[in-house]
Amino acid sequence: MSAIVLLLLGLGGMAAGYLFYSRFIANRIFKLDAEFRTPAHEFEDGVDFVPTNRYVLWGHHFTSVAGAAPIVGPAIAVIWGWLPAFAWVVLGTIFFAGVHDSGALWASVRNRAKSVGALTGKVVGHRARTIFMIVIFLVLLMVNAVFGVVIAKLLINNPGAVVPVWGAIAVALVIGQLIYRRIIGLGIVSVVGVVALYSLIYIGPQVPVALPEQVMGLSASASWILLLFAYAAIASLLPVWMLLQPRDYINGLQLFVGLILLYGAVLIGNPTVVAPMINVDVPPGTPSLLPLLFVTIACGAISGFHGLVASGTSSKQLDRETDARFVGYFGAVGEGSLALAAIIAATAGFASLADWQAVYTAFGKGSLTAFVDGGAAILAGGLGMEVGVAATLLTVMAALFAGTTMDTGLRLQRYIFQEWGEIYQQKWLTRPLPATLLAVVSCLLLAFGAGGADGSGGLLIWPLFGTTNQLLAGLTLLVITIMLVRRGRPAIYTLAPLAFLLVMTLMALLLQLKSFYDKQDWFLLGLDVVVLIAALLVTLECAAALKRAFAEPVEQSS
Repeated sequence: MSAIVLLLLGLGGMAAGYLFYSRFIANRIFKLDAEFRTPAHEFEDGVDFVPTNRYVLWGHHFTSVAGAAPIVGPAIAVIWGWLPAFAWVVLGTIFFAGVHDSGALWASVRNRAKSVGALTGKVVGHRARTIFMIVIFLVLLMVNAVFGVVIAKLLINNPGAVVPVWGAIAVALVIGQLIYRRIIGLGIVSVVGVVALYSLIYIGPQVPVALPEQVMGLSASASWILLLFAYAAIASLLPVWMLLQPRDYINGLQLFVGLILLYGAVLIGNPTVVAPMINVDVPPGTPSLLPLLFVTIACGAISGFHGLVASGTSSKQLDRETDARFVGYFGAVGEGSLALAAIIAATAGFASLADWQAVYTAFGKGSLTAFVDGGAAILAGGLGMEVGVAATLLTVMAALFAGTTMDTGLRLQRYIFQEWGEIYQQKWLTRPLPATLLAVVSCLLLAFGAGGADGSGGLLIWPLFGTTNQLLAGLTLLVITIMLVRRGRPAIYTLAPLAFLLVMTLMALLLQLKSFYDKQDWFLLGLDVVVLIAALLVTLECAAALKRAFAEPVEQSS
């Protein structure tokens, strides 16, 4: 089958979702109000609370939630065939992710920009808040520790990516000054930033940078990880307008240019999808499609991490409440389009079915390699681009997105420690510097304590990321649902995804429990039990909180 069919159906479906379904949700369900005074104006401090142009904020939100996950998940999930992955990405983006992301923004903005974890205490109850904060901490720990390893490996495997990855930071600092000092207009700034980024991508392979195999007894991987966390700590403390916003905004534009190139190559080259529609001959050891598909593809369909970003950083920068539709829902569409590109690259970027099967020999294979190699082949075939340059472009794209997610993730982890300081009345913990240091130390303890000298400890608990992340999405939808019920508005549009996610998460946790037991992986088994208990408690809290919400009188305020 032609990859053009997948491209047109996927992008057409998501575009229709934004044009029609998101408008219905924004106007009839959330009732977004352009006159509502957002926390960005109410608490403006020039550091975290900064009213922001919606296009710039979209860039920050989209690139923060995207990372490498919407590439990795779909590129792994096509082992079950392209149809299940395609259907979940498209339908998940329209009916799950868009509603979840814009809803998390709305819920936070209506509650003084509190994170969804802190908000749970007010909306659901203190027990749910305790569970939620533990789940949030685990997710952020996984994301930050693992993405540090992912970026380090990308930089080691492709030294030509080092200059563009680190050079993007300098570009962002300049762009931030140009935007907020109002030196030149946003349109010119955008062009300058994208040209600068792609110039770095061109220069990178000509001046490859590789760290020595040993630096003060540390491997190259460990050295990169320490450098990345040092940078992320500094970025976490800087005002959002100085580095975080412009870096994310320019990366968002860079991604769209990359997607235009990739999708243009598909339209011109018309590659064939060689992977099976439904793979009935999966490799031995591959888990069942149901429910693992719905936790393998999280980012790109629905992801709890999005709710953390929406309520953690984006809600503090929302200029007008009505911008939540564009920033939240269209941000989800952007990520869905990236996941769609990953599916096409991982199914149509191979010469034959035999070549595809040679890569997908076991569950977990494919991943970034399938995206980069398959995407490079499509770019070469459609646009005549040199394969090495195309591979570098896609590698840098993945590394930059992983980096922006790590930037935001560490800032969010800092917020969690600060909120704990407020909850437990520890003033010293509410300050940015000690909270940031604790966030970095906790990540490094996992990275080096569990992973040894190479700092790969985050990968140890990564198998539980999908289920923990979807549990987090369910909790976020619970908060939104209760707020809707208390306002007397239809809640089915969030309640249905909430129920679906909880069922899939519980099933996946039980299946993983058996897998860890069979492998005698006692550490992951114990952690799985903790998450499973949390999921069960959340389910009970859902039932109790919703019952109370339906019994309470409808709130008169909007």
